[in-house]
Amino acid sequence: MLRFLILFMVILTTLFTVEMLAPVQQAVVLPWTGLLADLSGWLMQLFDNEVAVNGKIIRSTTSSFGVSIEPGCNGVEAMIVLLAAIIAFPAPLLYKLKGLLAGFVAIQALNLARIISLFYLGLWNATLFEWAHLYIWQALIMLDALIVFLVWVRFIPGGGPARPTPDNSGEASVGAG
Repeated sequence: MLRFLILFMVILTTLFTVEMLAPVQQAVVLPWTGLLADLSGWLMQLFDNEVAVNGKIIRSTTSSFGVSIEPGCNGVEAMIVLLAAIIAFPAPLLYKLKGLLAGFVAIQALNLARIISLFYLGLWNATLFEWAHLYIWQALIMLDALIVFLVWVRFIPGGGPARPTPDNSGEASVGAG
């Protein structure tokens, strides 16, 4: 467990440091953020023709309201936390890749729901928008990463974490069961 925690912290610190570098921001984070805005806008336009997207900004064509998807609101940080946890945990490489793919899908799907819901919440009530943006959705995105990790750990092939199993005496013993 100590090995996992140390490795997790080293990977996490390294990835957050790399993410903050200007070339990484320009080549990865900002294009990803623009893609999220485009995808969110496209999904909203399927049901609402009063939505326009310009770069990382989604706005209403009938009011002055709009949202700008900024770094920190694009799911990258939650994905970094999940990536560090999965890489640090002892498991087969193929299973790690499957966990990262599943986590990426889960985090980004929830993030799209976040962006769309915040846009419409902001059209309706600015105070609730701020509260939901700063408190509810920040926590839910990180909670999503934690849940993906815990589910992933639960189903690691080849034994995974030890679980108590009953022995013949009726008492629980620890086994791979």
